[in-house]
Amino acid sequence: MLITHDTRCALDTVVDLVNTAPEDAAAPDGLQDVALLADFVRNHEISDVGVLSEFDLSAVRKIRGRFTAVFSAPDPRTAAGLINDLVAAAGTTPRLTDHDGYDWHVHYFAPGASVADHLAADCGMALAFFVVAGEEERLRRCEAPDCRRAFVDLSRNRSRRYCDSRTCGNRLHVAAYRARRKEAAG
Repeated sequence: MLITHDTRCALDTVVDLVNTAPEDAAAPDGLQDVALLADFVRNHEISDVGVLSEFDLSAVRKIRGRFTAVFSAPDPRTAAGLINDLVAAAGTTPRLTDHDGYDWHVHYFAPGASVADHLAADCGMALAFFVVAGEEERLRRCEAPDCRRAFVDLSRNRSRRYCDSRTCGNRLHVAAYRARRKEAAG
């Protein structure tokens, strides 16, 4: 599956957005206030965003919840319905643009759109490409028992199981190794 630069950026953005949600009631919200939303927008180089407000923060949190549902969708039809709703509500308006040193690419949000509509349109379309290509199973949650972070499996053979092999994957592999050694010694 060919993934263009702008699609890859949108995928990274939607994964990071979903992963800002608290995993449980005790965990902090990664978008706790407008300043954290502004950091998120800046870190992901989201273009054409004006001054952010509490209204934007509330709208982005709602969109985040809807994207979270896509990563948990039990089948392609459900994922497609969720994505269709996101993209339609955003008032998607495809247009070609070249800005900030990037070659021609497509933006799906309307000029002057809110940051939530911008995310819904561009990130929604990036996820739509996966459903259209029959690759929705690449939209995953980490399989580590103590982690439910979202990720997109871009491995050739669709075998990635953990959000980060250096943390979650390595921790589980070390635990399994220690259990085997203990059993062998014991």
